[in-house]
Amino acid sequence: MKLVPICLLIASLWPGISTTSRAAQPEAAALMLKDVVESVRNQYPPQLAALIEQDIANGRVRSAQGAFDWNLNAGSTSNLAGYYDGRSAYANLEKPLSFWGGSVYGGYRLSSGFLPNYNKDRTGVDGEAVLGFKVPILRDGTIDRRRASLWQAEIDQQLAEPFILRQYLDFVRASTIGYYTWLAAGKRVQFAEELLRIAQKRDSAIAEQVLRGASARIVQVDNKRLVVSREIAVVQATRRFEAAAIELSLFFRNKETAEPIVARSDRLPVEFPSHTTRDSSQMAEDIDRAWIRRPEVRRIELTIQKTNIDRDLAKNNLMPSLELGINARQGAGGTRPKDIGREEVEAKVEFKLPLERREAKGRVDVAQAQISRLQNERQFARDRIAADVRDSYSALIAARDTLRQTRINVELAQQLEDAENEKLEHGATDLLALQIREQATFDARVLEVDALLEHFRAEANYRAAVAADAPDPIKRDLK
Repeated sequence: MKLVPICLLIASLWPGISTTSRAAQPEAAALMLKDVVESVRNQYPPQLAALIEQDIANGRVRSAQGAFDWNLNAGSTSNLAGYYDGRSAYANLEKPLSFWGGSVYGGYRLSSGFLPNYNKDRTGVDGEAVLGFKVPILRDGTIDRRRASLWQAEIDQQLAEPFILRQYLDFVRASTIGYYTWLAAGKRVQFAEELLRIAQKRDSAIAEQVLRGASARIVQVDNKRLVVSREIAVVQATRRFEAAAIELSLFFRNKETAEPIVARSDRLPVEFPSHTTRDSSQMAEDIDRAWIRRPEVRRIELTIQKTNIDRDLAKNNLMPSLELGINARQGAGGTRPKDIGREEVEAKVEFKLPLERREAKGRVDVAQAQISRLQNERQFARDRIAADVRDSYSALIAARDTLRQTRINVELAQQLEDAENEKLEHGATDLLALQIREQATFDARVLEVDALLEHFRAEANYRAAVAADAPDPIKRDLK
């Protein structure tokens, strides 16, 4: 009989579980699912880590925008030996344009000493101001590497959204299942404690009957054995509740410190929340909404857009290069060589044509093949989403039907237990038969809790399949 105090000692070590009455413990607000989901949204470290992906994408956009920053260019030349001893220097600012791939520039040039007439660096004594622009006509007109990199970085910025959403949906589903697992484990502990209290209460009554000689001592021994076995069941149920509470604490955290909170039994709701029923006619609408809400299709669409940019850039490199430039110079005053005017304007046209262009053709082929592959992946993603919704709906219906049958089972088991209690009062049955009926009722109630857990697990999977917890997206063409 040393097992009894040991079992009770183990049970008392868990702060949330005790065989004593709840009235002796301070009241705490019941933990609801919305509290856990809110904690996941605001304090769950993996969710916060996922949000950093947006910051990374923003940094990449800013980096790509750097290709259009102002550039300061400066330099000088000096003839160290030879017939000419001239020197020249320049400084200018250049700004790449995001429109049509051109650039503008302006600056100042100055030369001194003796330079040959054909040297374009020659200026007057006070130098000259320079202003000009250059713009591509064919290649690099509608797209070039700088703009392509920026556009792809902006798409990566949008790609962070489906990544974060996918993580969030998975975290909400996992935390929801964790919450109901914790709730179901708490209910099992309550049932085990109630079954133990029945046996303990009956043990006192049997002890009095043995003292009066109304019952044999072996009956008391049998009931004490039953008390011990039910104490063991309480300890085992308590351990399962501890494990569920610890697992739930990964999602349920302190609002200020984000430290995990191990929810005690005094935070258990009185009952499971009411569950919703779904009509099969709603499934088709849910599939359509899932195609829009689920992040998988959105991710593939954005990846196709990025690959289209690669393809356009490769097609751009197939074209010849024709660049037009205008360069205007104005002397700052003072003396200047006679062959240099005060104002000069120079136009420049440059044409280049790579003959074989195999590199660009190969990139076009690669990009086109990648687009075809992504289009197939998008179609399969749509099929996968539809299958997920149908499968989770099937599991939800099966869980609902199982739950309905387990509740009938509980009612029937309770009726049999009540009838056996009544027979025992009239001496028409024995203690063993009543014990069997009590155990059957306990098992039926545990099965009901398991069915409830399975129902809410199926509900969580269905909500994840249709992305019910996702924010309303912008409507877009999914053809």
